Amino acid sequence: MSAFQGEPLPEGFGNRKNARLRAAVEFIHQHAAEPLTVSDIAHAAAISVRSLQESFQRELNVAPMNYLREVRLRHVHADLLKADPDVTTVAEVASTWGFGHMGRFSHEYLNQFGEYPKQTLRR
Repeated sequence: MSAFQGEPLPEGFGNRKNARLRAAVEFIHQHAAEPLTVSDIAHAAAISVRSLQESFQRELNVAPMNYLREVRLRHVHADLLKADPDVTTVAEVASTWGFGHMGRFSHEYLNQFGEYPKQTLRR
């Protein structure tokens, strides 16, 4: 697995046949903190939304927006581990990475990391 600014990338990322997928993945990693739509990602990769969705499903077994969410969750996790719990809140970090609904975010975080974000922050 390669790394993009410390972030793990999917298997086969460097394959020439996956150039458009690679462009989409790179765009997601570069713009993960920004509000993105599947259309934004497809446009950046110069493919249709449908082709983008099919490529992600076929090669990565995940939808593009789910991949984006996973990237954002990993960033939140890393930021919470580094943060000072006396100065930083979970909501601040989560909103920085595009999570607006704290209840849904907390549930997704728990599913991904096996603990609530507040527990990570307190470590």
